[in-house]
Amino acid sequence: MSGVGPAVGRASSAGPSPEKGALRRSFRARRAAALAAAEPRIAAAARRELPALLAAGQRLGLYWPLAGEPDLRPLAGEHPRLALPAIGGDPARLLYRPWRPGDPLTPDDCGIPAPTTAALEPGALGLLLVPALAFDPASGIRLGYGGGWYDRLRADPAWAAVPAVVVLPAACLAAALPRDGWDVPFCGWLDEHGLHGLHGLHGLQGPLAV
Repeated sequence: MSGVGPAVGRASSAGPSPEKGALRRSFRARRAAALAAAEPRIAAAARRELPALLAAGQRLGLYWPLAGEPDLRPLAGEHPRLALPAIGGDPARLLYRPWRPGDPLTPDDCGIPAPTTAALEPGALGLLLVPALAFDPASGIRLGYGGGWYDRLRADPAWAAVPAVVVLPAACLAAALPRDGWDVPFCGWLDEHGLHGLHGLHGLQGPLAV
């Protein structure tokens, strides 16, 4: 099994990699083709493996799924303490806010439904689940939509201390992804085969087993 290593890879400070646009188009199509078969198994793996990663009282950071992203909102039945991201503020930034099914939502600055509650501090969350178009297990680099919201959030050491796991079908794992200087590696990934990554997730020792 591949683990996610430290911050290594092809870094650049000259601007976004020109490769990423083509890769986003390619992996968006690949993810769409794999989602129907993979989504139920990803949800089952989440139900099986996530409870052990959250300490008492900690919230699980979910996401409001866009088209093509695995929908993990049904985890609300197993995890009563949840949070959703929201883009807002001046300057705009990514926040996490408490959420329960049925809570009022309003479009954030990116037009995605988000709670209207007060923002949470990093210590309130035990794990972040983050959607992706592709993921490089060797470097921990995620290919997202290009907004850089999660990278800016996790550039803050307090948020970097919160374990963050990418969610995607296994078909979207990549042998290598280009890395820009601001990309912050993730500590693992969740796909239809289970949870994968390195040690350090709330008491677990050694690589996470599939």
